[in-house]
Amino acid sequence: MKLISQNLAHTIKRSSLFNSTAALTCSLPNARNFSASSISNSNIGKLAIEYPESVHVFHKNEPYSQTDLRFKNTSTLKVVGPLGELEMAILPFVNLQLTEQQNAQDSGTSAAGSSKKSKPASSGSQMNQILVSVANTKLKQHRQMWGTTRALIKNMVTGVTEGYTSMLRMVGIGYRASLETVNGVKNLQLKLGYSHPVNIPIPDKLTVSVPFPTTIIVNGIDLQQVKLFAAKVREKKKPEPYNQKGIFVDEETIRKKEGKKK
Repeated sequence: MKLISQNLAHTIKRSSLFNSTAALTCSLPNARNFSASSISNSNIGKLAIEYPESVHVFHKNEPYSQTDLRFKNTSTLKVVGPLGELEMAILPFVNLQLTEQQNAQDSGTSAAGSSKKSKPASSGSQMNQILVSVANTKLKQHRQMWGTTRALIKNMVTGVTEGYTSMLRMVGIGYRASLETVNGVKNLQLKLGYSHPVNIPIPDKLTVSVPFPTTIIVNGIDLQQVKLFAAKVREKKKPEPYNQKGIFVDEETIRKKEGKKK
C-alpha cells in the first residue's frame, strides 16, 4: 500500500511539472516551432515571363470548364502563337498582370553643342511581359501554386512559339515502329516481340514521325501531351536492366545488373 501511494505521488508530481512547463512555453511571445526556416517568396513565381509580339495572351473571367465543378471558380488564360493556341485554368487567388515595356536602344548619341553628327536612334522594341502573383504569400497552397502557375504559363509560351520534341529509341532484336492507318485513325504500330503488333492511336494535336525503324519522334505544342504520349509508348516495353532492352525516352539510360551466377 505504501509503494502504491509513493508511485501515485511521483506520477502526480511529474504531470504537474509537465503542465507548468507547457504553460510557460505557450506564454512565451517568441516560442519556436519545429521548423526554424522562415517563409520566403517563390524564386520562380516572381520572375517575369517575356513573350514576343507574335504571341497574344488573353485572360478571360470565365470558368475553364462549364461542366466540371473543379473549375467553377477559376478563370481562363489563352495563349495564341504561330504554332497554335493553348488554354489553362487560373485559380482565383492567382493574379496575372499583362504589361508592355518599350526598351529604346540608341545606336549613337552626341554631346550637347558638339559639331559631330550623331546617328539616328533606332526604333524601340516592345517586350511584352506577364507578372504572376498570389493573394497571400503566407499560405502554403498559394506559394506552391505561385511557382507552378508561372512555370505552366512559360511552357505555354514556349510551346506556341518553338514547340516541343521528344525522341524515343527502341533497343532490342526485332523491335520496329511504323505509322499505320486503322479504321481511318492514324496509329503508331510497334513490333516488340509479341505475337501481335501493338497499335497506339495518335492524338490530333501531336505529330509523330518514324525516320528510322527504331526511332520515334513526337512533336507538339503542349509539353504535357508530348511527354504523356512518350510515356504511353514507353509503357509497352519498359527498359529492363539485365539486357538493357526496351524503349528509352530522350536521353534516358539504365544501369546494367548482373544476372544470377550458378
